[in-house]
Amino acid sequence: MAIVVLALTGCGGSFFQTKAAPPALYLLSARAVPAGAAAVTPLPADLAVLKPRVRAGLETDRIAALYPDRRLEYFADARWSGPLDEVIQQLAVQQFRASARFRDVSSDASVFAGDYWLEIEVTNFQAEYSAAAAAPPMVHVHLLGRVGTSAGRHMLAALEADAKEVASDNHLSAIVDAYNRAADKALAEIVAGTVQALNAR
Repeated sequence: MAIVVLALTGCGGSFFQTKAAPPALYLLSARAVPAGAAAVTPLPADLAVLKPRVRAGLETDRIAALYPDRRLEYFADARWSGPLDEVIQQLAVQQFRASARFRDVSSDASVFAGDYWLEIEVTNFQAEYSAAAAAPPMVHVHLLGRVGTSAGRHMLAALEADAKEVASDNHLSAIVDAYNRAADKALAEIVAGTVQALNAR
């Protein structure tokens, strides 16, 4: 995944002037398909990725940190590019499109109805600190998925993906990079499980 930091610009006029620095926005992007990778024949099916359900405390655009006493806090002056459910949905759509395994992949906001649907539940998406104060955190991403048919809303498979990546240091850029790697691994497992479930049909 690539990390993009977006700078927020302030509004003009004295009424909106503030001395507080705007937060940095972090944009996560799905990994690109390696150059020269063999083309894969698309599955003759359309997939709709539904808006994910997010665990309480994570349903925000703030970047979460969990401490050994189970205290959940957020990194100061830093935000994801949108609420976490939207970020994960966009990443999932990008992952499926990059894999080139489906005729079409879209979000549930699309005007086109898919043959199949994927629902994701985000149970963990936080940087976890250990008791060692100087140690960098481990990012934990845990996703649950359900794949089903649009006709009749029948569930075909239940999926689970769990990924953990240790940040190289305690700087936020390194922590976001660990988020990138963990989210990439977890979503790759969800993609693989979905493809396997539909191939079985």
